[in-house]
Amino acid sequence: MPKHDFLQEMIQKRTTRNPEFPRLLDGARRRRELLRALAEQREEQKRSQTTVAAAMKTSQSFLARLESTAADAKISTVDRYAESLGFVVQYHLIPAAHADTAPPVVVHP
Repeated sequence: MPKHDFLQEMIQKRTTRNPEFPRLLDGARRRRELLRALAEQREEQKRSQTTVAAAMKTSQSFLARLESTAADAKISTVDRYAESLGFVVQYHLIPAAHADTAPPVVVHP
């Protein structure tokens, strides 16, 4: 007997109410992957949230929330986070038809 998938059920209900919901969900996933990649870079550099937050002129608790929840972060905040780690964020427009095959985040060492 297949397991009941509550997430899929929720997505279906939300999509019924708002046909744009899958697109919004995909955008949130891409933002989350970007912030996850930045958190991985911070960890690879063996830098604490406190140190990076200070470089960003924000608090450690704010950075912790940014890394864990990825609520709609401002582009300027993501830029400051990347810059504090020695990176710059570049934006590329790709056709929506290719969005499923293109990687959401590319990190060049």
